[in-house]
Amino acid sequence: QALVAAEPSGHPAPLTPHPEKILKASNIEVSFDAKSSWFGKKKEGFKAVNDISIELHQAETLGIVGESGSGKSTLAYALLKLLKSSGSIVFMGKDISPLSMRELRPYRSKMQIVFQDPFSSLNPRLSIAQIIAEGLEVHQKLTKEELEAAVIQSLEEVGLSADVRFRYPHEFSGGQRQRISIARALVLKPKLLILDEPTSALDRSIQAEVIDLLRNLQQKHQLSYLFISHDLKVVRAVSHRIMVMKQGKIVEIGDAEQVITNPQTDYAKTLKKAAFEFV
Repeated sequence: QALVAAEPSGHPAPLTPHPEKILKASNIEVSFDAKSSWFGKKKEGFKAVNDISIELHQAETLGIVGESGSGKSTLAYALLKLLKSSGSIVFMGKDISPLSMRELRPYRSKMQIVFQDPFSSLNPRLSIAQIIAEGLEVHQKLTKEELEAAVIQSLEEVGLSADVRFRYPHEFSGGQRQRISIARALVLKPKLLILDEPTSALDRSIQAEVIDLLRNLQQKHQLSYLFISHDLKVVRAVSHRIMVMKQGKIVEIGDAEQVITNPQTDYAKTLKKAAFEFV
């Protein structure tokens, strides 16, 4: 009964008045070059992300939804400068588009990502303490005692005890591993957290717990989220605004409840029907 009743629910964390603009991306495009087939015939290249512009404010969640292959994750990697793209990306008031890897490094700790599969994103050879401390060791010069204190604080913030830091990823459930992934991102005190299908590998009851955790962390630390998913029910529970993508383009964007209750495009209506009308 608990599993059946565990539908994503609730509302996103309240927005603060006059929030700071954390991210402004303009005319983002990501193209993949043509490749030759086995027989030497040239395959046509394509644009995975086509002329997308978005803004994100402090403590705001922008939900990005669309079917597989719509360009959601590609857009996220482009915004993080993990994929080559064209267009402008202004993060925390700084245009990071032309920056080299070295110049970008001071901004890396402020933009973090949580992946879909928490098991494959955690190094099985490292202890939980080593996994969480890894980013701190790159970006900050801390003593051993300061590192340990930061790891413990991050674990406790995601609802795990300090003792788990001595264990390894295979000893945890999927939900616990995702909490560890969130702790790894949180320890760097980011401003922007990209959540790439963070609950799709979890069952409904654990999804609800992780969504509650993300809402609480957002309110506590005034985090900005880009929440990527194909599940409108999950996106509705965390997002202030929703952007619908199809074939690399924005087909609809607006207030979350407006997009959910009164979608304007046929594609958004299809997504709504799939999420809310089929059992």
